Amino acid sequence: MKAGSVLLTVAIALFLQSILARYAVGGRWPIDLVLVAVVYAAAYWGAASGLLAGTLGGLAQDALSGGVLGVNGLTKTIVGFAAGLIGAQFIIAKSGPRILLVVGATLVHRGLMLGLVGLIDQRWSGIPWTAILEETALNAICGFVAFHMTEGLPGALEQRRQGRRARLSRRRW
Repeated sequence: MKAGSVLLTVAIALFLQSILARYAVGGRWPIDLVLVAVVYAAAYWGAASGLLAGTLGGLAQDALSGGVLGVNGLTKTIVGFAAGLIGAQFIIAKSGPRILLVVGATLVHRGLMLGLVGLIDQRWSGIPWTAILEETALNAICGFVAFHMTEGLPGALEQRRQGRRARLSRRRW
């Protein structure tokens, strides 16, 4: 487990989530970048990393949102651990299965959140299907971008190094 990488991933997600909060608060962009970061950590570094990322990210999100402390932490911990187990069992290495992992994690997370909030508040407000589908789609897009960037970044850096070496070798002649 790479605790430093997990912490950095969660910190970046929290930072980006706080920047995008003004768009998400009004209900215009129901997006959860911390959940995407939890699934990302679980897919790359395993179930223990998903567990750590879910706990840290969820509790930090709870503390920043002012809601019931621990609900996001618990649900993201469960989802992160489950995503890590699924990622290890099925060896998810391509973009398609990773996006399906983000989609499944978003749906499970939202279901757990609705259930826990319903138990705590002792009332059932119904299922906001539109918001769930929008959040799932936006999380899937963000997950695709995150996975694609990390897969493509080493290759892009290597191409840049090779181009620089080629330019330097031409100057020497």
